[in-house]
Amino acid sequence: MSGTNDNRNLTPAYLTLENGMVFKGRYFGAQGEVTGEIVFTTGMTGYLETLTDPSYRGQIVLQTFPLIGNYGIIPEDFEKANIGVKAYIVKYPCNNPSNFRSENNLGDFLEKQGITGLCGIDTRALAKIIRENGVMNGKITASEPTQSTHEEVKKYKVENPIAAVSQRTVTKTGEGAGKRIIALMDLGAKNGITNAFLKRNCEVWTFPHDTQAEEIIKIKPAGIMLSNGPGDPADSGNKAIIENLTMLMESGIPIFGICMGHQLLALANGYKTRKLKFGHRGANQPVKDTQTGRVYITSQNHGYEVISNSVIADNKNRGFCSFVNVNDGSCEGLDYGVSLSVQFHPEACGGPLDTGFLFDKFLERITV
Repeated sequence: MSGTNDNRNLTPAYLTLENGMVFKGRYFGAQGEVTGEIVFTTGMTGYLETLTDPSYRGQIVLQTFPLIGNYGIIPEDFEKANIGVKAYIVKYPCNNPSNFRSENNLGDFLEKQGITGLCGIDTRALAKIIRENGVMNGKITASEPTQSTHEEVKKYKVENPIAAVSQRTVTKTGEGAGKRIIALMDLGAKNGITNAFLKRNCEVWTFPHDTQAEEIIKIKPAGIMLSNGPGDPADSGNKAIIENLTMLMESGIPIFGICMGHQLLALANGYKTRKLKFGHRGANQPVKDTQTGRVYITSQNHGYEVISNSVIADNKNRGFCSFVNVNDGSCEGLDYGVSLSVQFHPEACGGPLDTGFLFDKFLERITV
């Protein structure tokens, strides 16, 4: 790799879409055959946080901004130690990053981690196809696709992604006398959520996704945090989680949900969810506070929404829609009185930080 964006000598690779379209590009990172759901994100920066976000489990991530990797690889900025994406598509991967904190370039890092990268295709044309036709599956191969390739692409489905990314044991962080205890349910939690509470002098107990409600209540937490995570919130594999959340709501302990946590808490309270055409992924999503009318710019990564008018009429915890997406009017937050949840990421380490105050708002609702 001689120049910053010189990828002419890389091995040819093909991307086959579920609708039969084929893009020819080149490998960077690890070379292999990968099938996944293709989603796009519009962020100009924050690619390290994107790569290490567990919410991308089973997905091939497409960056619409053409040059990715120009500030290199900085482990201190990772959301998790492991890469969350299944494969990565960019137009130009930067081979010679410029940053005093960088330890590697993007291509070498992906190769070391065993993650396939595809470059050299028209990424914005691909994003336009997804915008017009909706999210679809795709497969990256070293050889030209065949009919069997197309059939495999159409059959692909992400299976039990929350169980795959959630930690297996209970851990404690920030222990200290007199600190408020926050019980964090790990549905695919990013480090930024834990760090947001540590900065606010809290002790965080992180629990596996399948922990029973009584086990969480037993530690007498001041509040319960439901993290982000991958997949369809209404998937049958999440039924036990939703049942546990119903019990946690009945305990009266304040709950704060983010992204997947927001969606699962809504399902536990009688709402329904549905898949968006192409989702919200990027660092420039505007949301409006329904009470004040103020607009905030947020970081988002989700493919499903809560249907705000779908709640069961006699549900005692139905709450109200607290935020809406300015672009499409979808529900971006629910307020249940003591508990609250948002679809976006107030802890976004890649920025923006406009809504970080929601952690303070949640802590104000906690009584020790």
